[in-house]
Amino acid sequence: MVRALSNDLRERVIAAVLAGETSRTVAARFGVAVSSVIKWAQRHRATGSVAPGQMGGHRKRVLEPHRSFIAERIEQSPHLTLHALKAELAAHGVCISHDAIWRFLRREGLRFKKNDIRA
Repeated sequence: MVRALSNDLRERVIAAVLAGETSRTVAARFGVAVSSVIKWAQRHRATGSVAPGQMGGHRKRVLEPHRSFIAERIEQSPHLTLHALKAELAAHGVCISHDAIWRFLRREGLRFKKNDIRA
């Protein structure tokens, strides 16, 4: 992902736009895209600032609030499959893929084996 352009450049671009120049001439003068000039001007009008917004970030973990339920179900029924657990979560209003459940179980260390030798 590309790094945001400096606030100094953004402020100079917005100053030129506020002075009455068109977005195309400002973009050509400062060597930025016309769409950037337009978006920065919109951000300046909306927030009063030209600072960039947050880039990237992490997704909220959907299954985290249901960890105790999942752990309890695995303890009660060690032969429970991922698809069955997915169906039980769907009954509680959590629609998620079985792959996401598997990754959650792996990350949390909640493992269940259907093999009696390993149990």
